[in-house]
Amino acid sequence: MKKLFVFGLFVFGLMYQKADAQIRIGLNINIGTQPVWGPVGYDHVEYYYMPDIDAYYYVPQRQFIYLEGNRWVFAASLPARYRGYDLYGGYKVVINEPRPYLRNTYYRTHYVKYKNWRGPRQVVIRDSHDNRYVRARENEHRDKGRGHDNGRHGH
Repeated sequence: MKKLFVFGLFVFGLMYQKADAQIRIGLNINIGTQPVWGPVGYDHVEYYYMPDIDAYYYVPQRQFIYLEGNRWVFAASLPARYRGYDLYGGYKVVINEPRPYLRNTYYRTHYVKYKNWRGPRQVVIRDSHDNRYVRARENEHRDKGRGHDNGRHGH
């Protein structure tokens, strides 16, 4: 009986480790599929809501979701009417609930204050990778402008 109990604990441990590994893999896959224009700081994103254009982006399928008349359209790109929309500069709301577009009235009214947002810009994933390089170049340029010569002392 004792051996059966120990064996049961062993099997349970293996199943738990496998489930835990699958969860971590799923999160990593989601992180890798987030668009470069998505805001940083999220380890899992299902949808982005974009108040400026009242549209959604479904991360797992890489699809934009927008209203065309009275029906929701799922497409790989935005329609021509949003041609001037800046995905990098526009405000994005992270939503982790199934099919949020079916509650569009709620999201439209709840996030209306972010339409044409002029507050601090969200840091997007692309910028999070570029910031170290950009800051280093800005510091280098600033130091040269102040007469610093990075230890060369004019030699």
